[in-house]
Amino acid sequence: HKSWYSYLISSLAGFVYTFGFVMMTPQLYINYRLKSVEHIPFRAMTYRAMSTFVDDVAAFLIDMPLMHRLSCLRDDIVFMILIYQRWIYRVDKSRVM
Repeated sequence: HKSWYSYLISSLAGFVYTFGFVMMTPQLYINYRLKSVEHIPFRAMTYRAMSTFVDDVAAFLIDMPLMHRLSCLRDDIVFMILIYQRWIYRVDKSRVM
């Protein structure tokens, strides 16, 4: 780092990226424990898919720091796990809410 200010900004950005990952993982654990994804609306999954796609396109087309590109990859990994959980734990349409 060139100065303490650069170090501070880099450390705070790293904290924000790490905190974002920590905020996304509880949903994966809840799905695993309940063995269900019925509580996740399809519309929310569609919005998350579009957001992930836009982030990926921006990460590859716009010149940005490596740490931000890795955070986009982190979002992709969590999204793929959510898709996998949606495939494994099918929504039971016959179950009464």
